[in-house]
Amino acid sequence: MNYDNAVSHIKKQTDISPRVGLILGSGLGDLVTDLPGQTEIPYGDIPGFPVSTVAGHKGQFLLGHYREKPVMVMQGRFHYYEGYEPARLACAVRVMRLMGVDTLFITNAAGGINLDYRAGDLMVITDHINLPSINPLRGENDERFGTRFPDMTMAYDRAYVKQLLSIGRKENLPLRQGIYAMMTGPSYETPAEIRMLRVMGADAVGMSTVPEVIAAAHCGMRVAAVSCISNMAAGVLDKPLHHEEVMETALTSRGYMKTLLDGFMDAL
Repeated sequence: MNYDNAVSHIKKQTDISPRVGLILGSGLGDLVTDLPGQTEIPYGDIPGFPVSTVAGHKGQFLLGHYREKPVMVMQGRFHYYEGYEPARLACAVRVMRLMGVDTLFITNAAGGINLDYRAGDLMVITDHINLPSINPLRGENDERFGTRFPDMTMAYDRAYVKQLLSIGRKENLPLRQGIYAMMTGPSYETPAEIRMLRVMGADAVGMSTVPEVIAAAHCGMRVAAVSCISNMAAGVLDKPLHHEEVMETALTSRGYMKTLLDGFMDAL
């Protein structure tokens, strides 16, 4: 896509120069609302921009101030299972970077693999497993964003991980830390796949986030990411999985996530 056209469209509608980007996952789209100086920009109005098709994703940017910081908020994201090519999954992060964002806070809803976890817990992501190897950097490299072969050793900023865990202890939140595994979806994983992921070291599984983190690392952005453990993964409990359950648990845990995000923003 033509990133310059997208950025030009956004800048015509707001005078906010965001430094922090927020990506709000399933059930968390209303975590940030009514921002001072808020401007709403539907994805469908941005030239060449994809649209979100998943229930629970509003599909728009919010620009304004949150905890006195200029922010750019994604209310809804894009997924590989919606039919988008990997490069399209990076477009929002790249637009954020061109708008001035250098810190990215990502949320998602995930299934709990770690047997110590419970639905409703939050998990600070310390690393990921890109099992389907979906990489938004495949193809010609755009040098203005980053190098051809970006390092992923510290894709999840270690200082931010420590900061989030400290906030969790202070606020007595049900906060964990662990490794996030991405699967393509949209079907949920089988019990056998969950056992495999557990052996590989994954603590939670979902269908997003990894392409965004890769794009952010490529752009040189600092990333903090938190999963809402919205359900226990297939085979952990003897019952089927439903998207409605994911949404309900995310809504229940929204207060915990809001407290964590508020503390993070205040510390920036």
